[in-house]
Amino acid sequence: MTQDNTPFDHRPDPLLGSALRQALAPGDESAFVAALMGSAERAGAASWDAVLARWARVGVAAAVIIVFVAGYVMRRSPATAASRLAPVADALLTPAAQGAEVDVVLTSVIDD
Repeated sequence: MTQDNTPFDHRPDPLLGSALRQALAPGDESAFVAALMGSAERAGAASWDAVLARWARVGVAAAVIIVFVAGYVMRRSPATAASRLAPVADALLTPAAQGAEVDVVLTSVIDD
């Protein structure tokens, strides 16, 4: 491929450059905001709080459904072995369940 065949030109395009500078140049901020709000109003865009309110209702409804489904699943599932085990504190403090090793461990912890 030779340089004559490439459509790319590395030099700046003066027409495109001036159009971009004009579009991106900082101007009157209040005029920009007024134009933006006017175009949003013409497009029928809802305000930000109306959009959040609409999404909040959907989010709360989804959360309620998830809580009910989780409660139903937890009630219907059989108890696991971990839930039937006694808590660690009860196992350590109940004399009938303690062996000689537990006494040694408790004595070493209490003496420190």
